[in-house]
Amino acid sequence: MPANLTPQYLAAEQRFKEAVTTQEKIDALEEMLAVMPKHKGTDKLHADLRRRLAKLRNEAGKKHGVSRASALHTVQREGAGQIVLVGAPNVGKSSLLARLTHAVPEIADYPFTTRLPQPGMMPFENVLIQLIDMPPIDEQFYEPWMGGIVRQADFALLVVDLSSDELLEEVEGVLQVLEQSKIVLAGKATPEARSELPGEPPHRALIVGNKLDAASARLNLPILQEFYEGRFEILPLSAATGEGLDVLGPVLFRRLEIIRIYTKVPGKKADLTSAPFVLKQGSTVLDAARAVHRDFVHSLKFARAWSSENSRRSVRFDGQMVERTHQLEDGDILELHV
Repeated sequence: MPANLTPQYLAAEQRFKEAVTTQEKIDALEEMLAVMPKHKGTDKLHADLRRRLAKLRNEAGKKHGVSRASALHTVQREGAGQIVLVGAPNVGKSSLLARLTHAVPEIADYPFTTRLPQPGMMPFENVLIQLIDMPPIDEQFYEPWMGGIVRQADFALLVVDLSSDELLEEVEGVLQVLEQSKIVLAGKATPEARSELPGEPPHRALIVGNKLDAASARLNLPILQEFYEGRFEILPLSAATGEGLDVLGPVLFRRLEIIRIYTKVPGKKADLTSAPFVLKQGSTVLDAARAVHRDFVHSLKFARAWSSENSRRSVRFDGQMVERTHQLEDGDILELHV
């Protein structure tokens, strides 16, 4: 008997497939069960989803009893996106984290000062982006859990020391160690990146050329660009002086491929000073309703939309009623009627 699954179910199923954390998978499964049609054609599927949900809940419960050492090797996702800083020893990752966030990592001139992942929150306009400083990626000291953190992040910053005479060897060393864990860093999904590890999609990244204030940096930057500019976007900057840091925030926001959505109460003006809801690019009114409250997915009657001042649409919205499938842009305002 056909299951006749609804678009709402299929959307929840897609979120389950894209989920990274156990809790995200649990949330998606719960919604799949909630919106699934109830008839004989879905009995087997219903039982299978219940088994999956029970297994995930059991795993989540066990995680509360993990050792302190294991817990230190995981980073809870926060903010509008999670970006991991990777690089060879002494490239200035910790200095960059300290400059961009309120985190206070240990910083020293000797290598391997950072032993554990160190998170910090970087403000960009009205959202926070999570940065994670990692121990140096080095073949002799690399541990499997480090690859797990790189995989779970939305994006990677490959930090390079522009003052180093061995910067090309250092970049290749980091890339090779990660590739041994089946992690291919690439700014674009180029044929070259795909061919290195068939079946493994490239992990999005860009290169940050740090220590631009050093005397030799201006000479080494063109060399770095010659070898890697086709594969990565390269941002030269200095964590010490702050030069180039103003470009980083907008680039990271763009690379995260997210949008900010505001909501308003009927009859009142939107409060644009409040924290927006952060969604993926391509999200719809229904996705926004789900972000506001899970029950709104089922109770939403209609919505009105206002385009942002920076809208790229040929036709701007100024309070018109919109469909649930209406695609949103960064800065849009929604009035949800439930």
